[in-house]
Amino acid sequence: MAIYTRTGDKGETSVIGGRVGKDDVRVEAYGTIDELNCFVGQARSLMEDERFLDIREQLLEIQHELFDCGSDLAFVKLSENRYKVKSEMATRLEGWIDALQAENPELERFILPGGSQLSSVLHVCRTVCRRAERRAVTLGRSAEINPEAVIYLNRLSDYFFALARAANTRLEIAEVEYLRSKKVFRNK
Repeated sequence: MAIYTRTGDKGETSVIGGRVGKDDVRVEAYGTIDELNCFVGQARSLMEDERFLDIREQLLEIQHELFDCGSDLAFVKLSENRYKVKSEMATRLEGWIDALQAENPELERFILPGGSQLSSVLHVCRTVCRRAERRAVTLGRSAEINPEAVIYLNRLSDYFFALARAANTRLEIAEVEYLRSKKVFRNK
């Protein structure tokens, strides 16, 4: 089977329900989700340590859900009952975030992305996820989309932040606070 079709040689691509320019906001949205999925795969590959078995499983589930999210955004017209991203997916992420936050030391100041290689890649996941969310919001301003996809991406970026911190915590690597930051987080 050939992986090239030559149908995109003139700057257009197929979406579910039509053809659009390769720079179309819809393609930007699901393409950014695809990029995020690649970084999630990279993060999983860095989690060979047994301390991360639970997280490896979570990230595998997230990779499948990112395909679902991209699929929802690839449809030009999709009825609500066909959407793959559901509200319970964001709710589940909230539970995972809460569990990760319980592992992490309290924040007082902004932190710099980094510490371990794993944490660094997870921060890349966080920022690419935020971009995917922005692209989905832009798409939603001009086309009907699954609103749960935007909520899911929003929650997912929070998950990656908590996970990046937990990676450093589990590896016993201190985070680096942003030196010019005042105390901006208040502990309850």
